[in-house]
Amino acid sequence: MNRLFGSKSSAPKPSLNEAVANIDNRVASLDVKLAKINGELGTYQQKMSRMRDGPGKNALKQKALKLLKQRKMIEAQKDQLQNQSFNMEQAVMTTDNLRNTMATVDAMKTANKEIKKQYGKINIDKIESMQDEMADLLDMSQELQDTMSRNYAVPDDIDEGELDAELEALGEEMEYEVLHGTGESEAAPSYLDDVPSFVDEPVQENKEEQKAAETAQ
Repeated sequence: MNRLFGSKSSAPKPSLNEAVANIDNRVASLDVKLAKINGELGTYQQKMSRMRDGPGKNALKQKALKLLKQRKMIEAQKDQLQNQSFNMEQAVMTTDNLRNTMATVDAMKTANKEIKKQYGKINIDKIESMQDEMADLLDMSQELQDTMSRNYAVPDDIDEGELDAELEALGEEMEYEVLHGTGESEAAPSYLDDVPSFVDEPVQENKEEQKAAETAQ
């Protein structure tokens, strides 16, 4: 059987690119034949232009007609091969585009799997809890700063206007005691021993001189 029909060939089938290359080589060989035929037709035309009508000229015409028929057959074959080459080139281009598309799709699938894998490690509830905890810690830090910076010398509910009013009332009370004779005969209250920070410096110097004079007596 193998002798009659031959055995199945184990050689790899040519690819589209190889088939296109083979057709291009065949077209190139046809171009060589066409160039040769055109050269011969040119020679016959020159000879017939110098000959008179007769058997010799008719013989050249017959040869020229055969060459013209052969040239038309070769040109038709060339057109078919070129059409085949064009179609296969389109197939090659389509195959390459599909191959690139599939590669892109595979890359996108791999990227999607990786993204899902990474997002699977993220717990939205834990992130929200962490944000709430961070906000509470910031509030506690602000409260601590406010507590550490609290002013113990002056209550928060007393402003400078109230302090001036209290000092003015205290001064009027002292003037009343001096006018009624109770301020000079009695000893100075103990709270006046220490000069407040709001009393001017010259007053403090006069008080020190008065103490020195009492000590000398």
